[in-house]
Amino acid sequence: MRIGIPKEIKVHEYRVSLTPDAAAELVHDGHQIMIENSAGEGVGFSNADYQASGCTIGANADEVFEAAELIVKVKEPQPVEYARLREDQTLFTYLHLAADKSQAKGLMASGCTSIAYETIVGPRGDLPLLQPMSEVAGRMSVHVGAHCLERSEGGRGVLLGGVPGVAPAKVVILGGGVSGTNAAQMAMGLRADVSVFDISDNRLNELDALYGGRIKTIYSTKQAVAKACLEADLIIGAVLVPGAAAPKLVTAEMVRTMKPGAVLVDIAIDQGGCFETSHATTHSDPTFIVDGVVHYCVANMPGAVARTSTFALVKSTLPYMKRLAGQGVQEALKADAGFALGLNVAGGTITHEAVARDLELPFALPSWLN
Repeated sequence: MRIGIPKEIKVHEYRVSLTPDAAAELVHDGHQIMIENSAGEGVGFSNADYQASGCTIGANADEVFEAAELIVKVKEPQPVEYARLREDQTLFTYLHLAADKSQAKGLMASGCTSIAYETIVGPRGDLPLLQPMSEVAGRMSVHVGAHCLERSEGGRGVLLGGVPGVAPAKVVILGGGVSGTNAAQMAMGLRADVSVFDISDNRLNELDALYGGRIKTIYSTKQAVAKACLEADLIIGAVLVPGAAAPKLVTAEMVRTMKPGAVLVDIAIDQGGCFETSHATTHSDPTFIVDGVVHYCVANMPGAVARTSTFALVKSTLPYMKRLAGQGVQEALKADAGFALGLNVAGGTITHEAVARDLELPFALPSWLN
């Protein structure tokens, strides 16, 4: 199969969807790979590194898109990119369509087949291609939250771990999944006062057993979250409904009750955000203030640690790339129901039920998948 790797063009996005070592695996399997000129430079890979792995170098994005049957990216296509897609092509990347109707319509208009990393389900019911970036984002959320709490950033001037004789910061984490657990580990390691909220009693029991009471576990209700907002120095939103828009757990009214200089970090912003006052930001302008509360809502957080994130992502995506390229797209999806849940758009139609519901667009599975 002819595989195309374009350079990422989202603001301050330095990741690349294929490492030279992973490229060599695909070339060994008989596939042809064209990578756009300098696509790997943001993570330290040169054109020569890819050529040594058997890739050819495309002069620009137009050449890569024109040559490829399978386009593999990191972030969702920007308008100039989905305008290049054709009905005989497959796009494999993060999409997060439930919060992006214009992208969904662009992909539908292209006629291409679009498979989203974030809605593929693994054999254990997990989300194997979302997990690595959720781990990175969860760990980063505590770093950026601690920085935003600094007075120079508009924060309260609070040190997460405090010092002897001075209480630590109160960190509230909404969601005990992969991102939330990683955030809790980091905040606990910095000696913050950590509380994790979740609606799964089983998950709360697991976290309590895992950390031996070193973090507080609280069943999430509207009243419990509202009370936490009154006391929190840092709230990290880490909720996820696969494929669907994130629920708004913190309302604008709750934000108005928070301490001046408190911080909200919205990991769920790719899916629309879990704070009512959130809107997507970029690494070049990451924060804004509403009612005295600092909001960090960068939609591609892991892009800031691009080298770590690239290796973490590709180790998870490569097996799926090999199946798409080796079996063919339709056969690979038909052979694995969990993989088929990654299909979001095909033949001009939304093919993921949660995405279609949130976007209020028609849903239908392609005839070849029924």
